[in-house]
Amino acid sequence: MSERKVLSVSQSSERGIKKSVKELKLNDKGIIGDVHAGSWNRQISIIDISHINRFKELTEARDTEFGEFAENITSEGLHDIDFKTFDLLKIGDAILEVTQVGKPFHDQFRELGNYVMPRVGIFCRVKKVGVIKSGDKIEYIPKVYKALIVTLSDRASAGEYEDKSGPKVIELLDSYLRKLRVKYQIDKEIIPDSSQRLTNILSKAKEDKYDIIITTGGTGIGKRDITVETVQLLLDKEIPGIMEMIRIKYGAEKPNALLSRAVAGVMGESLVYTLPGSVKAVQEYMTEIIKTLQHLLYMLHGIDAH
Repeated sequence: MSERKVLSVSQSSERGIKKSVKELKLNDKGIIGDVHAGSWNRQISIIDISHINRFKELTEARDTEFGEFAENITSEGLHDIDFKTFDLLKIGDAILEVTQVGKPFHDQFRELGNYVMPRVGIFCRVKKVGVIKSGDKIEYIPKVYKALIVTLSDRASAGEYEDKSGPKVIELLDSYLRKLRVKYQIDKEIIPDSSQRLTNILSKAKEDKYDIIITTGGTGIGKRDITVETVQLLLDKEIPGIMEMIRIKYGAEKPNALLSRAVAGVMGESLVYTLPGSVKAVQEYMTEIIKTLQHLLYMLHGIDAH
């Protein structure tokens, strides 16, 4: 594997024209003095020299200058990375966050059958300000999604009953994340129906920036069903539509499904879902939740994925 490093840096004083410069000075809007700087996702573009060379071989294109493919950073050694949204690149003292994979290029580099460039190249936004210059080493830090599954059950926590709903959530979430081809960790807790215990766990999970938190149990109307009211006090925003749709969809044939008080919402940088305690209900709820899970994570972090 070749060393991962910056070969050249370029910036634009006007749209459509990028010129090589000595260094890129970054602030939270992107490159200082660059026409593309702003509070958006596509602050900085990167392409690896191997992709440029491959394109030139396929199309017999003329020699090009650094920055002519509309890149701010021409890199070496990044060609073999399967980039995902939220991956990080540490370059010099700066940190960039990947926000889009695949980058369209100008018409002069388009040739029927050989227009390979939209499949390569990445857009980033500034995660930590700094200065980037030619020769800087690049450290790749993949995003690791963190999920926490919490089962609330007096009996299961006492070892009197086997927890089946928690493992079912893990099974379904594991399958979903594997299909996305992302790195992840899934942690699990089993606790009694205790509002204080749940509050402590969720507060710690918020502090630890878990991406996904899913509880099972305690969504009914019994005296020990405390999950929903406990979670609601901790949410910054509720997302009522998903749970309403699930209740209506499955309650149309099975009216008991309408009795769940399950909620979903945002707590800090975490998406939180409260599911009923039955395995069948977990299957139904997770089937619907995963349909919008990635989009919600993008929305939560200000990524325009349309």
